[in-house]
Amino acid sequence: MLRLEHLFDRLDQLVPRDTAVDHHFALVTMFEIFEMASRAELKPDLLKELERHKAQFTAYRSNPQVSQDALDAVIENIDRAVAGLNQQQGKAGQSLAGHEWLASVRSRISIPAGTCGFDLPAYHAWQQRPPARRSADLQAWIDTLAPLAEALHTLLQLLRDTGVPHKVISSGGQFQQSLPAGRTYQLLRLRIDGGDELVPEITGHRLMVSVRLMRTDAEGRLRPEAVDMAFELTLCT
Repeated sequence: MLRLEHLFDRLDQLVPRDTAVDHHFALVTMFEIFEMASRAELKPDLLKELERHKAQFTAYRSNPQVSQDALDAVIENIDRAVAGLNQQQGKAGQSLAGHEWLASVRSRISIPAGTCGFDLPAYHAWQQRPPARRSADLQAWIDTLAPLAEALHTLLQLLRDTGVPHKVISSGGQFQQSLPAGRTYQLLRLRIDGGDELVPEITGHRLMVSVRLMRTDAEGRLRPEAVDMAFELTLCT
């Protein structure tokens, strides 16, 4: 799900741009999303997780300390995401499966220089169109992915909001935290000061999470950095 979110974020940046090369990589990204969304378990997993969160929020209906208006808004967002996924027939992007032009581009786009003008003249002609027309075409194709994108955004936002951030300090570049038995966490969020150019290497399992602070050397490899440093850690359920 995080990989799909990464691809959707990239797509949102590329489509509004004007150059043909940006729109080329927007198509590359769209095809990557198609590939990931073709997994049969993706849609059921999204629906299952959304329903799980809805059940948790519904349990707060009778709690006087919870704003019912805010609660209604959250549950409405979940219901809208679930309805969008349920209305989508088959896998995301399946409605474009019979699009011959897209199929021809997709079959060549992973080949080095496979989309040269002399190999795909129809694609070359599309790239010469005005930016507004290319953007409109891209948006029409991307709209077929809208239910997936909305469900993904809703679920990950709900998941991130379940955690409470707290400050921790590494000792000699290392930090470890034991996890309570019987408690399941699905996501770890870490916020660190980017000015120090340190890279957190994160590992974890059901009993413990570990963070090791690294620094890039002259050849681009990550090396451990023995530094005591505060950063923000959030465990999300």
